[in-house]
Amino acid sequence: MKDDVRDFIRYMIVEQGLSANTVDSYRRDLEQYMAYISENCGIQDWNGVDRSMIAQYLFQLKDKGRSAATIARQTASIRQFHRFLLRENRTSRDPSHHIGAPKTERRLPKVLSTREVEALLYAPDTTTPAGIRDRAMLEVLYATGVRVSELVQLDLDDLHLAMGFVRCMGKGGKERLVPLGRAAIQATEQYLAEARPKLAKHKTTNAVFLNQRGERLTRQGLWKILKKLALKAGIQQEITPHTLRHSFATHLLENGADLRAVQEMLGHADISTTQIYTHVTKHRLKDIYAATHPRA
Repeated sequence: MKDDVRDFIRYMIVEQGLSANTVDSYRRDLEQYMAYISENCGIQDWNGVDRSMIAQYLFQLKDKGRSAATIARQTASIRQFHRFLLRENRTSRDPSHHIGAPKTERRLPKVLSTREVEALLYAPDTTTPAGIRDRAMLEVLYATGVRVSELVQLDLDDLHLAMGFVRCMGKGGKERLVPLGRAAIQATEQYLAEARPKLAKHKTTNAVFLNQRGERLTRQGLWKILKKLALKAGIQQEITPHTLRHSFATHLLENGADLRAVQEMLGHADISTTQIYTHVTKHRLKDIYAATHPRA
């Protein structure tokens, strides 16, 4: 059973080209599922699993207080795994076929106001190499809406500053070109000329954004930087690196951008994923109306 899980994970990496975080989620989900099936159902072969066992596993997750979103993700992992086993002729049937996932409440993403974004962009101390780097990173994040994982993986040859765009690799290894605004270009040019050589410390690396050791900055490193700068900027709400991605999309739509264009820039495979931002803009308009109309 462990071998089947291992082979499935390898398939998701090699054939599907999924990100490391997504693969880790599949691995954790299936290891928990396998442990339950082995310990509570006495099953040592996937052919022995039936629909009731999967349902019992999902019910006990609910009893443990797991959220609907977590159970939905687990259900999706189990379905994908059993489909793989059937397709590879390792089992004769798919016991997960009619298992339904719980409905999850779609929460609106947290978005910064344009004033908060402005405060955040000007929070870094640009008299230091690290501050110049931080300013450039924030400008690129907000100008492009790229994911944090995409930002830290940028290499020097992904930057096309003279032409005003950046190339990044999204989920599933899909490449896309995203426009880069004037402010982001200027901040990046300053970083490349003044700060990056000092951070590199004579090390040879193709990474764009470097840490104090001259190595590629990590997602965790960027997260820590953002938390510190948000505090300095006086932003009250809890924000993550993804907050700038949400803000990028929402502000574009608020100012009349086409939904399909925003979808392409964000790298969403399905436009329904992008449509959540139309709900955000409607929600924000209602808040503005309530706060400003004299008879609201």
